[in-house]
Amino acid sequence: MATILSRALAEETVTVDLTARTDEYKTLTLTKEDVVLIAVPSYSGRVPAIAATRLSQIQGHGARAILVCVYGNRAYEDTLVELRDTVLQAGFTVVAAVAAIAEHSIVRRYAAGRPDTTDEKELQSFARQICRKIDRADCREPNIPGHRPYRKAASAGLVPKATKACVQCGLCARECPTGAIDSHDAFRVDPKRCISCMRCITLCPHGARRINRLLLWMAGRMLKKACSERKSCEIFL
Repeated sequence: MATILSRALAEETVTVDLTARTDEYKTLTLTKEDVVLIAVPSYSGRVPAIAATRLSQIQGHGARAILVCVYGNRAYEDTLVELRDTVLQAGFTVVAAVAAIAEHSIVRRYAAGRPDTTDEKELQSFARQICRKIDRADCREPNIPGHRPYRKAASAGLVPKATKACVQCGLCARECPTGAIDSHDAFRVDPKRCISCMRCITLCPHGARRINRLLLWMAGRMLKKACSERKSCEIFL
């Protein structure tokens, strides 16, 4: 979603990866001339805490921010308003916000294949609207939906584990955004650090990480009513 929007907004972009475990966020300084697209997933209707922490370390200095939350066709609830509050405290100026749907990161049959061509056309249209607002030097903040206090953060409680197919290549440990996987033993995972992002499952070249099938089935049943009907992307200007 971030790639579709950023390519429609500008010919050249610079990427800052919020999943990286680094201290370089503290050294990142922007100016009011910059336009920044800030994209995060919505987990249980909230911004992932680790993403909020890393965003808060960046020095915005009035840079114009386009907020994007991506959710798996259930609901994004307080994600955008929490993201707005986080980036304002970091010194950004919010000029637009987008809620977009992508394949659910845990129960992948929901919103499977999204973003699709319809989503891409819709996001490109959003980008044109955002560009027109920026070209007008219109820095009015959009009315962003959500509640304060935010809804209580909840954990999915689904911790991927290594299977016998694991060859201990270490990729999952290196790429885990929270450092939940032991760098010397991929079979060891800290459940308190794991945020159920499923990044390790997606990146494993051997398909050697899974979550408990019974728990996955139960999650699918719980989400069926909320996730079955196709939802559309939304823009706030």
